[in-house]
Amino acid sequence: MNVGKSLKHIANFEPYTMDIIIINGPNLNLLGKREPDLYGNTSFSEYLQKLTAKYPYISFQYYQSNVEGEIINYIQEHGFNDSHIILNAGGYTHTSVAIADAVAAITSPVIEVHITNIYAREKERQTSLLSKNCEGVISGLGIEVYELAIIHFTGQLKNS
Repeated sequence: MNVGKSLKHIANFEPYTMDIIIINGPNLNLLGKREPDLYGNTSFSEYLQKLTAKYPYISFQYYQSNVEGEIINYIQEHGFNDSHIILNAGGYTHTSVAIADAVAAITSPVIEVHITNIYAREKERQTSLLSKNCEGVISGLGIEVYELAIIHFTGQLKNS
C-alpha cells in the first residue's frame, strides 16, 4: 500500500455537506425565557450556535414565526429542494390542518420535534395533526430533540 498516496487522498477529502432547515412555530422565539422549567434556559440562538460548531459540514437555515400562514409559505418555498426539515410547529401541531397539508405536499423529508413530551401534557396538546406526514417524531427529550433529528438525517445512528 502506498501510504503517501493514501494520505494525499485523505487530505483532499471533502466531507459530505447537507442542508438542514429548522422551522420553529409560535412562542419558540421565547426559548430561554418562557417557562424554563419546561423548556430550559437556553435560547434557540445559543443552541443553534452550538449545533453549527458541532456540525460544520451542515448548512443550517433557521426560521421562526408566530404566524401560521408565514410558516406555510416557508415550508412551500423550501420544501422542494434537497434540504431536510426539522419542524417544531409549537401549538400549531395540534390545530393546523393547513400546516399538515403543506408538509404533505412537499418532497423534503420532515422530522417533527417537540421539546416537551406532548403526550404527557394537557389533553389538547396530545394530538399531532402533522405526524402522519412526517418521517418521524421526536418528543420530550428537551432541546436536544433537534440534534437527535440531525443525527437521524446524517445517518449517524446507522453507523454506530
